[in-house]
Amino acid sequence: MRRFAKTALILPALALGACYHVTVDTGRAPNGQTIREPFALGFIYGIVPPKTVETASRCPNGVSKVESQLSFVNGLVNIITFGIVTPMQIDVACAGPGGASSGASAAKTLKVGANSSTADVQAVFGKAAEISKETGAPVYVQF
Repeated sequence: MRRFAKTALILPALALGACYHVTVDTGRAPNGQTIREPFALGFIYGIVPPKTVETASRCPNGVSKVESQLSFVNGLVNIITFGIVTPMQIDVACAGPGGASSGASAAKTLKVGANSSTADVQAVFGKAAEISKETGAPVYVQF
């Protein structure tokens, strides 16, 4: 009876420890359209990842957020197959028009001359950092 009680406590702890959730937020505003892959198949404990979620045709303005998680059902399949099949849920939120990418197209570019000294290069990078801090937009340094 004691062995059963210990097993009854350990197995749920192991199962819950296998759940995870990862979110990548690009900073762009979502447009409400989502792509969901509830059972994207990976293999051998995730060493072989699931196929790529094609978003280019369905999200013409890019991606706002990507979430991947190992749900309880996904974890259960992983345990039953001893890690041979490792499914995960992938959710992609498409981005609306504008947003962070529109600022990137208007990003400023600073140029460094071909024979510039180290001090000149450092000065250009310092200026780029100042402009980026003031505007909140990227600044590109071109050589």
